Amino acid sequence: MEQLTLALAKGRTAESTIELLNKAGIEFPDFHEKSRKLVFSNPEGTLRLIFVKAVDVCTYVETGAADVGVVGKDNILESGADIYELLDLKLGKCKFSVAGTQDTPPLEEAKKLVVASKYPRVAENYFNQRGIPITTIKLNGSVELAPLIGMADCIVDIVETGNTIRENGLKIMADIDDISTRLIVNKSSFATKTESIRQVIEQLKSGLE
Repeated sequence: MEQLTLALAKGRTAESTIELLNKAGIEFPDFHEKSRKLVFSNPEGTLRLIFVKAVDVCTYVETGAADVGVVGKDNILESGADIYELLDLKLGKCKFSVAGTQDTPPLEEAKKLVVASKYPRVAENYFNQRGIPITTIKLNGSVELAPLIGMADCIVDIVETGNTIRENGLKIMADIDDISTRLIVNKSSFATKTESIRQVIEQLKSGLE
């Protein structure tokens, strides 16, 4: 098996992804939650794990710095990266939704909207497909605040339980896409290291059973 580099997103799904890898027989003995190391290898030396920020995983894979990556669908959609998405790992399930205040008119009636989001590409793609022109405001946190103070008409954000939306007096106006953790692959790597990548995919599939 040729050596592969796997880029893994830090954050909320990292621990569950490591558990899945272990279940699939892919282990990194030196890894532990409090380690500050960013690079780990399996005992066979066939797989190198690199820990990177979630928003950077697609870039590492698209440029070939990593052959495969594990990252949320949210980051895949926002990056627009030219990569293969080959397996749904079914971790960290949530969704992209549009939310507004209780007084926000239905989206079908909108002539133009100001939309706040951490994911402007996702927002633009969604509203472009519906023929609704928007101006996007990029925010990095507390997005729910934007419609409450009149900064935006609505928001596009990740919704898991909906509690944050409800507690801030907002309402879900539309669901955009389901999100979960996915396995992505560099296109050139898939052409040149096909068997090794397929082996990792089959191992992960067995771990999902």
